Amino acid sequence: MGIFMAVILFILFMIGVIVLYFVPIPTWIKAVSAGVHVSLGDFIGMRLRNVSPDKIIDQFIMLQRAGIHIKRQELEAHYLAGGNIAAVSLALIEAHKAGIPLNFAQAAAIDLAGRNVLEAVSMSINPKVIKTPLIEAVAKDGIQMRATARITVRANIEKLIGGAGEETVIARVGEGVVTTIGSAESHKKVLENPNMITQNVLRRGLDRGTAFEILSIDIADVDIGRNIGAQIQIEQANADKLIAQAQAETRRADAIATEEEMKARVEEMRAKVIEAECLVPLGLANALREGRLGLGNSKPTSHLSGKSSTGQLTTSYRPE
Repeated sequence: MGIFMAVILFILFMIGVIVLYFVPIPTWIKAVSAGVHVSLGDFIGMRLRNVSPDKIIDQFIMLQRAGIHIKRQELEAHYLAGGNIAAVSLALIEAHKAGIPLNFAQAAAIDLAGRNVLEAVSMSINPKVIKTPLIEAVAKDGIQMRATARITVRANIEKLIGGAGEETVIARVGEGVVTTIGSAESHKKVLENPNMITQNVLRRGLDRGTAFEILSIDIADVDIGRNIGAQIQIEQANADKLIAQAQAETRRADAIATEEEMKARVEEMRAKVIEAECLVPLGLANALREGRLGLGNSKPTSHLSGKSSTGQLTTSYRPE
């Protein structure tokens, strides 16, 4: 008999454990006390669908008390899709209190897209200030200028899905600042009127295609950097100097080559003269052998002659 009672108690205990698992009594009591109708079958169905009843019921009660009426099945579907139902619920409540039109489908889509929907709603209520890094640009007079800007943006709920983020806004503002400074005739104009930068940048509509609405752009700091124009002129002068030196070296090398060529030609002419001088004795020998060179008082028969009335040596040479 004792064993039979023990088995019955064990079975009842196991049934109680199973019932408490599928139907969390504290959560059910909380739902009933909050006036939210959730049947025991709904609890069992959530357990079977591997959904945490505590998370679903807590968020469902919070939304109902805030005056936001949605279906419990919508919370379950978003939970099963991997969404953050707590962030979505808080975003819906905050948007409802601020009068921002936002329904559950939009909030769930923003959350599943990887955006922080709660932060987006908060940014729609309280605009965020984004500070740009140091932006460097050069005016037309060659003076480098450094500026930083503060961008006041508000989240655009309708463009959060597919819209560009903060990095795009910062890049576009930086591009506008560089273009404005670069088109200024003098850096003094920028220093005198920094608002010209913000006015030109705002006219560009830089928030197109982004998840934000630019409310204002304020230049936080403007400073003068290096004289880029003077440095460029110095570098150009150095480059011209190097080019002139290279051209001078080329002319010097050409002159040396010409001088050496002239020396070679002089040596060539000198060799020809020596060769010609060597032919004179050969010509005299031929003349002597042929009898055109001798002794006597006869008149010279050639243009080369010597006179003698006393029988001196007289040469007569007729070159062939």
